[in-house]
Amino acid sequence: MEDMNQKRPERTQIMTPKEAAKYLGFHLVTVYRLLKKQEIPATKIGGQWRFKKDVLDAWLLERMNTRTR
Repeated sequence: MEDMNQKRPERTQIMTPKEAAKYLGFHLVTVYRLLKKQEIPATKIGGQWRFKKDVLDAWLLERMNTRTR
């Protein structure tokens, strides 16, 4: 039987464009502009854009590292 005290792996948080904009500190229009230019990682599910928090974190770090070089 599995130990009840073991932590379950955390699920990746899925965000809407509005939530992603707030999380990143961007204006919502900026998020949609980046989506249109395919410059931000996201996927369309049922006609609506969705973002994975861990993927956005990696994208932001990469973007910050390339801008400072």
